[in-house]
Amino acid sequence: MVLEVGPGKGVLTRGLLDRGAEVVAVEIDPVLVRELGSAFSREIGTGSLHLIEGDAVEVDLPPVDLVVSNLPYSVSSPVTFRLLELGFSEAVLMYQAEFADRMTARVGSPACGRLTVMVQTFADVERCFNVPPGAFTPRPRVHSTVVRIVPRAPAHPIGDRRHYADVVRVLFSQRRKTVRNGLRSGRGIFGSDHVERMIASLPPETLGLRPEALSLRDFAEIAGVM
Repeated sequence: MVLEVGPGKGVLTRGLLDRGAEVVAVEIDPVLVRELGSAFSREIGTGSLHLIEGDAVEVDLPPVDLVVSNLPYSVSSPVTFRLLELGFSEAVLMYQAEFADRMTARVGSPACGRLTVMVQTFADVERCFNVPPGAFTPRPRVHSTVVRIVPRAPAHPIGDRRHYADVVRVLFSQRRKTVRNGLRSGRGIFGSDHVERMIASLPPETLGLRPEALSLRDFAEIAGVM
């Protein structure tokens, strides 16, 4: 089963179907849903295409093996996080090039951000190739990049995935602050007592770093203080 998010006019959908894939296509635009329903009525009738109208971040999605999509760039981040929660064997996704740069940045470098940490905690990610604006009609103003994502278990134990995500989000929302001060800004999320336990339990050298300088081991250690 292959998931496609944002099939649009169905060009990629047709390519997947012609290669024998059973496709679940999620489209939020009702006009496009009607056009896809008409264009692919035979495939929908035979069950090779399952067309879902709605927001891919919110709708119920079936278990899938593969994800192949030219994602709507405006929702790349929430859709990517949703896909990681959903689970799959492999994804080949097209993003705006700058988004792909952040996703594949080295953890612990100045380019590292929340997206970098969350994706690389739970998956191996690699750039496949770039796609110039001239490959599209109409021509966009940005360059694109195809990325391959393969989920895996975290390299360092993560006890509570949601809590880990909250820690990463809080720290990067205050990325110019040290870990100590960033955690203190999260009292409303973690509670004052919990924040003080984290600060008391962590090494001073970790508390003095900014989030982009942390390793995946550091993030796991911070989130592991309960």
